Amino acid sequence: MNRTFDKTDRRTHYCGTLTKDDVGKNVSLVGWAQKQRDLGSLIFIDLRDRTGIVQLAFDSDTKKEVFDAAFGVRAEFVLAARGVVRPRGEGAVNANMATGEIEVAVETLKILSVSKTPPFAIVENSDVKSELRLTHRYLDLRRPDMQKNIIARSAVAKIARDYFAENGFIEIETPDLIKPTPEGARDYLVPSRVHPGKFYALPQSPQLYKQLLMCSGFDRYIQIARCFRDEDLRADRQPEFTQIDLEMSFVTDEDVMEINEGFIKTLFKKFLGLDIETPFKRLTWREAMERYGSDKPDTRFAMELCDISDAVKDCAFGVFSGAIADGGSVRAINVKGGAALSRKEIDSLVEFVKTYGARGLAWYKNADGAASSSYSKFLTDDENNAVLEKCGCDTGDLLLIVAAKNSVVFDSLGALRCHVAKKMGIIDKSKYNFLWVTEFPLLEYNEEDGRFYAKHHPFTMPMPEDIEKLDTAPGEVRSVAYDIVLNGVEVGGGSVRIHDGDLQTKMFSVLGISEEEANKKFGFLLEAFKYGVPPHAGLAYGFDRLVALMLGLEDIRDVIAFPKVQNASELMTKCPSAADPASLEELSIAVTKSEDSE
Repeated sequence: MNRTFDKTDRRTHYCGTLTKDDVGKNVSLVGWAQKQRDLGSLIFIDLRDRTGIVQLAFDSDTKKEVFDAAFGVRAEFVLAARGVVRPRGEGAVNANMATGEIEVAVETLKILSVSKTPPFAIVENSDVKSELRLTHRYLDLRRPDMQKNIIARSAVAKIARDYFAENGFIEIETPDLIKPTPEGARDYLVPSRVHPGKFYALPQSPQLYKQLLMCSGFDRYIQIARCFRDEDLRADRQPEFTQIDLEMSFVTDEDVMEINEGFIKTLFKKFLGLDIETPFKRLTWREAMERYGSDKPDTRFAMELCDISDAVKDCAFGVFSGAIADGGSVRAINVKGGAALSRKEIDSLVEFVKTYGARGLAWYKNADGAASSSYSKFLTDDENNAVLEKCGCDTGDLLLIVAAKNSVVFDSLGALRCHVAKKMGIIDKSKYNFLWVTEFPLLEYNEEDGRFYAKHHPFTMPMPEDIEKLDTAPGEVRSVAYDIVLNGVEVGGGSVRIHDGDLQTKMFSVLGISEEEANKKFGFLLEAFKYGVPPHAGLAYGFDRLVALMLGLEDIRDVIAFPKVQNASELMTKCPSAADPASLEELSIAVTKSEDSE
């Protein structure tokens, strides 16, 4: 059988673009057989490409050899068909298909490639296990919803490039083989054959290069950049991912936020047809934590944290008073209508907060005047009334209370409010709530290491009024940093950068990085700072995450063509895999195995 693709087979139309306006036209189509239906004297084949499906018709007017070829077609055969567009017969119109008013009466049919029976059906909204889908990703990507996702990703990238180009940004590629800088997440290392025993790293971000581009006089830089981090995965994390990365010179944080609000407004208008209101709401990091228990709060619903520490600080309930005496706090969320939850459901919430470090969850509910509680018997009437009044608790409401050190209270209640909101279906999923979270702590103290680490990275500018605290109270220093949050998810973050060499050296010192170590890791940057550095600032978006949110998807793997799974492996190609011994020898690398390794 001739399966050669020649000029007579070249496509004239995509399957999903044909309409009743094309009736009478001679068309040439190519694609995959979605399914074949044999009705004896009639055969129908649904032909699919990335634009949709069109019905191919074979009947008594079809040449015998063409009809016989159609008889042998099975799902996922690759076909080339030529014929004439005609209206469907009376009663045969399919209103559920974009091409449901027409079909193609086939005159020639060529089977370009045959297919085994696929391990799963190539259909939208597949309920097939993700492991099977990812093992056969090339089949999974044929599914219409996956193709729409990948095409949407391409469209978002184009809108981004166009917007930033129109606003004077220059697209510049930075290296993918860079100097290892083990500060923060772990680097992926790449051995050098030419320099035995030495290694490149894959970039966690283009941070240092884009700062050097500002030193070079390119005052507006943009890149859709590939980045790599060797860290544990979650639904919204991948070891290799993409950023929309930008940097600007001679700007303040206000300038960066303004240009990015313009980008979001343009993106949502062009891609989703939505008008996003600007300027975005702003919260300081402290306010976000106090009100929502999170530095990336979902503001589509209320249920804010209420500090009841003053009301219970002297109570007889040791869980409350003890937490306050130890420097912590007692805070609550009021779940409006939550009294309808059963005791079993409340017990499940107790277990939920334990995963965030809380030792338990106190509760109070008033269902139609019948109050019940896990703690109220230990409090006086005045104390109980003060708690209820402060939280605005009415009939039908449920109070959920955590008492612990502040970090645990914020983490557990911040997660709990979102968990309960989803459980009760009170989140308006049609909303896109953007906000900026600003004034993050510059540093985080790690008790195990006994040292401070940079909250974002060591090149972030401290708030000018807090610089003096670097010597006396480094944990209180705020940064000129800003995250852009959408519906409880951080989609981008950035900061004003340090552009003064002495201050950068000071920052390294506070982080416990000696002058010798700083020069070893970042000497090229410190040297550049000696030759006139403009004030500069920037931001980077998690591109995969942003696209997923716009499409209403929970897993960023659904917008990445070939993603990794939880253990950073790729099921389709079975990577990572062992290297050829000859290659290792050429790289001067020896691999050793521990006793418990597989």
